[in-house]
Amino acid sequence: MSLPPEKASELKQIIHNHLIKMDIHGKIREVLAETVRENLDPNPRTFSEGDFLLALQRRGIVDDVMKDLHFTKELPDTQQESPSKPATHFIDKDLTQIKKANIDPTRRYLYLQVLGGKAFLEHLQEPDPLPGQVCSTFTLYLHFRNQRFRSKPVACACEPDLQEGFLLEVHKDGMGEGGQMADATTMLSMCDPVHLVLIKTDASSETTLVSSYFLDWRTILTSPNGKTSTAVELLGVGSESKVSAGVLNLSLELYPPLTGTLSSDIITTQQSLERQKTAEKERLFLVYAKQWWREFLEIRPSHQSKLVKIFAQDENGVNRPVCSYVRVLRAGRLLESPRQAARFVSLLAQEKAPVVGGGGKQEQWCTLLAFLCRGKGDCEDHATLLCSLLLGFGLDAYVCVGTKAKGVGHTWVMTHGTDGTITFWESLTTHRYLHQAIDPEAPPLAAQPKPSHPYRTVGCVFNHQAFLANCQPSDAVELSVFDFQNPSRWKAMSEEALHSVCAPGSTTSLPPLPPLCAPSLEPHSASNQLELEMRYLVSEHRKDLELATVWDDHLSYLLSSALSAYEQERCVGVTRGNEEFQDAVRRAVPDGHTFKGFPIHFLHRHARRAFTTCLRSPFCDEIVCCRGDHVRLAVRVRVFAYPESACAVWIMFACKYRSIL
Repeated sequence: MSLPPEKASELKQIIHNHLIKMDIHGKIREVLAETVRENLDPNPRTFSEGDFLLALQRRGIVDDVMKDLHFTKELPDTQQESPSKPATHFIDKDLTQIKKANIDPTRRYLYLQVLGGKAFLEHLQEPDPLPGQVCSTFTLYLHFRNQRFRSKPVACACEPDLQEGFLLEVHKDGMGEGGQMADATTMLSMCDPVHLVLIKTDASSETTLVSSYFLDWRTILTSPNGKTSTAVELLGVGSESKVSAGVLNLSLELYPPLTGTLSSDIITTQQSLERQKTAEKERLFLVYAKQWWREFLEIRPSHQSKLVKIFAQDENGVNRPVCSYVRVLRAGRLLESPRQAARFVSLLAQEKAPVVGGGGKQEQWCTLLAFLCRGKGDCEDHATLLCSLLLGFGLDAYVCVGTKAKGVGHTWVMTHGTDGTITFWESLTTHRYLHQAIDPEAPPLAAQPKPSHPYRTVGCVFNHQAFLANCQPSDAVELSVFDFQNPSRWKAMSEEALHSVCAPGSTTSLPPLPPLCAPSLEPHSASNQLELEMRYLVSEHRKDLELATVWDDHLSYLLSSALSAYEQERCVGVTRGNEEFQDAVRRAVPDGHTFKGFPIHFLHRHARRAFTTCLRSPFCDEIVCCRGDHVRLAVRVRVFAYPESACAVWIMFACKYRSIL
């Protein structure tokens, strides 16, 4: 394949810059001098170009050059992606296995290197881990223009050894321009930051959000050689968002380097204009929101106590409109249906934001990347993610803010059908509830629907382009009518006002939307590994009780269909295949024998922790510690992989034994 002249010259420039970086001329001079000295004999012979190339090959210099200059790498058709389009989702891989990067010489790249950390004072007294010891680790996650990466985990320390390089493609956004190389002016207009998220994972695999930082990389456009170094201070999150968590040393480099750089004044002016534009939009929206709230209170004074949440703080303590937390999110082929999306969201653990001392709940709505990297969050994080996914599947979805029993604040998701049906989605459990409002004007003896949902009041609903406050006489969910076109029931904010601060790209303070990450877990090998560990733990537990353990492999295999049916029921709400499972068990259990089974569900793959939890159930303990004649034990594990390393783990213990009575 031939390249056009301008592309060929760019490729030559890339190779030339790389050879200079390797100091190839110095190495050639050394080899030449050494070769000439070796040939200073009484009978000198002609020293040809071929002899010199042979000398370079013997010293490995040619191999070193060819090894470093890997611009492309042949990929199977199933893995090769079009270079003119950004990825629709990120396939997570172990970065230690990736030795070569696919570099298109017709594209512009930003090479971001992390050169270690310092001043992580929380770990100042932490001793160095012993060889083989499980310790707390730091992992750095990056997102830039639809590209996601993560570092290798490193041991937590005051100066963590975070040494990583990330090759970020700087592509254009215009139609038909994705394949063109971005110049300095184009890159100056790209206000998308590099979002860095630092996660701490302790010895028990519990994750903690350490810091969330937005890096403006455009200062590199002023560097004559296309390189710059900087140290960024990472701040804490939540109540510690003003406290330093540590410092990262970064190096930025453009490939290929710019032919013409910009002055620092131009960069500063552009950033200042963007900040002024964002601040003005946010100021105007705040003025509008205050006026809208005054009008809402004039309807009824009791509206003051309603849960109408217009702004929410993110992990960095920044107040943003709640509508900006919801975006249309398409999962590509990672999720096949809205109900599967609800199942995925429910597998992300719930954890309230940590708070120092007593008092009320800490206010913290996480940005999507921080929530996904941490793998857990509060009900608000789950609800905004589920609403974003349902919008991506074409549903008319909204986040509801209200209360559950005992007045506990809660958020959930609602979908509005074309036929007027209202469905509530509980993002923490995948439960769905059909809403039918009670008519307070109906006669006393008239039949009224009984609510099946756990929700008590609803103050407001919102999505990415609408915000509506409940102005009905009662905010009780069972009495509320979700007719958003009726202004006497719901007071709406101006869509234009919301669009000015919540639409993608409307303000530079709006975090970019990351794509979902494909599962990195291989479910079959994970299931086999966890099942072997569970068998070992059962055998050891029975040995402590002086009981022999005999496994029935056939019975273990039969349990698979039940576990598959359980997961399918969680996904779609319908049980299938139960009759076949019962028939197979009846055939496998002889006459005069008793069968017992105990299924349980987990969100993690830690065998010992899961086994300890199982033994707390008297039903499971009865099976594991079964005594009697012809006792045969079975255990089956099924791991179902979902995006973002989320997994559903089903374990079923079973036994059969001869009945004495």
